[in-house]
Amino acid sequence: MQPDRREDRERARQAEPQREQRQQERAAERKERLEQREQRRQDGAQRREQLFRERAQQREQRRQERLEARERRPAPLTPEAAARGRFAAQFRADRRQAEEARQQAREARRAGVAARHAWRHKHHAHFVAWVGPVFWPYAYFDIFHYTFWPYAYSEGYWAYAYDDIFEGIFWPYGSSYSQSTYAAPYPDGLKSASPGDRASRDRAARVIAQVCEPAKVVTAWPFERIENAIRLDPAQEKLLDHLKTAAAEAAEAFKAACPTDIPMTPTGRLQVMIERLEATLEAIRIVRPPLEAFYNSLDDEQKARFNLLGPEVGRASTGRQTQAQDEASRCGEPKPGLIDLPIGRIEEVVRPQGSQEKALDELRGATVSAVDMLQSACPDVTPQTPVGRLEAMESRLKAMVDAARTVQPALQTFYASLSGEQKARFNTLGSEARHRRP
Repeated sequence: MQPDRREDRERARQAEPQREQRQQERAAERKERLEQREQRRQDGAQRREQLFRERAQQREQRRQERLEARERRPAPLTPEAAARGRFAAQFRADRRQAEEARQQAREARRAGVAARHAWRHKHHAHFVAWVGPVFWPYAYFDIFHYTFWPYAYSEGYWAYAYDDIFEGIFWPYGSSYSQSTYAAPYPDGLKSASPGDRASRDRAARVIAQVCEPAKVVTAWPFERIENAIRLDPAQEKLLDHLKTAAAEAAEAFKAACPTDIPMTPTGRLQVMIERLEATLEAIRIVRPPLEAFYNSLDDEQKARFNLLGPEVGRASTGRQTQAQDEASRCGEPKPGLIDLPIGRIEEVVRPQGSQEKALDELRGATVSAVDMLQSACPDVTPQTPVGRLEAMESRLKAMVDAARTVQPALQTFYASLSGEQKARFNTLGSEARHRRP
């Protein structure tokens, strides 16, 4: 037994250094793990501190940017500056023309009277922006009548049309300084209306029936008068039949673009306006080829008779080209009444905070770009032929569509960032000032 114990002790003595080495290794591993844990803790603390400093710097940078943006914003507009800062500012000073436009807008809102009916009273036709929920309700009539008889429309027709792009987006009840020459989308009876209000739906349905019925639109073309007055040959009669077919097709496109309800939000109104403008542009593109073919088939005597089919008003007027050039020269002037006035009023009423302020600045930038697009399409001359006038109107309609499309993404982003209370204030912008216009 003694030799066995001696062998055990000897093996234990020989294994002792290995055991001590393993203990030292485990101790070293524990120490290393503790050091790594401490290093990770320190690294995490440093990263959190760095992130905290970066976020603080970012908040301070955003605060400084907001302060700088506020400093760059123009001072509040005076009523006179707001009234001058529009495309149609020069026509506002013409009391007779302004009164004609106001009367026509009132009649249109009250009874759905097309602009061309002004001719019966020896007045020029003016732009009518809204009849109920329908933007540019008489676009179909006006576009093609203007093609042949531009002298029967007021010189400020297109200026008011450009202005009403922005009026319709931002001011559902009309802005404080635009006066009643601009027809707001919501008449007095719709101040408290809601999409579910039956009376509002009934009124909207009546208006849509008045201005969106294809049969009524087609009969607006003086086809029978053309045939009786011009004495067409068989080839020209065939071309006129093609024009009748195109007119009916364009009328159907217009009906498809009529709203089925009253848009109650700025984003909804803008979408309705875009659809209406695109339908108008599409109608021009549908009718233009057969219209050009028919008119170009007429000889000089027939064209002279055709021109006599138009209204008497304005036919003998002179100086329209000079007036158009003067209008174009003023068209490029700043338009604070279309940019600074609505954006400033939105800021005052909605009171945006944080990221909403950046979204509002982007909306202002988009509005500036939209105004620039319309200024690039200002009418500087009235073409002398129907074909030329139709081409000019197609160019102006495209500019209007592009301008509206430019504003749309920024408006949607800003509106989506608002709270329910802020949206409610934005939706009724201008209602409190409707009866306090200068």
